[in-house]
Amino acid sequence: MARAVWGYDSDNGPEHWHENYPLAKGDNQSPIEINSKEVQHDSSLSSWHASYDPDAAKTILNNGRTCRVVFDDSFDRSVLRGGPLLDVYRLRQLHLHWGSSDDHGSEHVIDGVKYAAELHSCHFTCRWDVLRFFRILWNMKKKNKYLCFTLQVGKTPKPEIKRILQAIDNIKTKGKEAPFPHFDPSILFPKSRDYWTYHGSFTTPPCEECITWILLREPIEVSPDQMAKLRSLSKNGENEPESPLVDNWRPPQPVKGRMEKASFK
Repeated sequence: MARAVWGYDSDNGPEHWHENYPLAKGDNQSPIEINSKEVQHDSSLSSWHASYDPDAAKTILNNGRTCRVVFDDSFDRSVLRGGPLLDVYRLRQLHLHWGSSDDHGSEHVIDGVKYAAELHSCHFTCRWDVLRFFRILWNMKKKNKYLCFTLQVGKTPKPEIKRILQAIDNIKTKGKEAPFPHFDPSILFPKSRDYWTYHGSFTTPPCEECITWILLREPIEVSPDQMAKLRSLSKNGENEPESPLVDNWRPPQPVKGRMEKASFK
């Protein structure tokens, strides 16, 4: 397997990633399973806050591994703050992971429950100071925060998710990208701001361990038809045989003694 080639198939899937990306076997890998009875409540954890500029949304794309919405992150126009965060974090992109059926697809597992899909809202900050965990970016240090939503199939789907799903027809095949203006991701937020948090990694190669995860307690509801729309994407290019883009999730990784905290009792 070439170093640049990874995916979710039997020959290049998560069980093979460590062969070319050794960090995938690290001690702080994500996702994990949250056992709520074992998580400690931390009264110092405050509410998190997001302030998003809808005009920062730029494009939506199919890269053959996920559906991604890209935002302008050149300055602090769409940011996340509060909660376990000590800084202001810019929104860079959001993307989804989903399964081939409604009974699986999320990367994080909550009390043994696998959800139909999971949405990651990816934020970052760059500073010149020395940080506890980092990756090199133009000689700067980079910290990352993921705001994570699970998607649950239910009878009262959140209508705002339609905005993303309506654009899928424009990015059916790998490599397709389309304009996606005037989108405020906060319309997707559930009512509850309760969350779990822990230190982990990207869930895709090279799996760097530089992520503070904020996992929202309340899932977003979606309909079976909405999930079917997501599964209509193809992981192959326009002139290649159609192959459904499904099961693009990494299984839970060992916790290895990490501290998981909750903002609620």
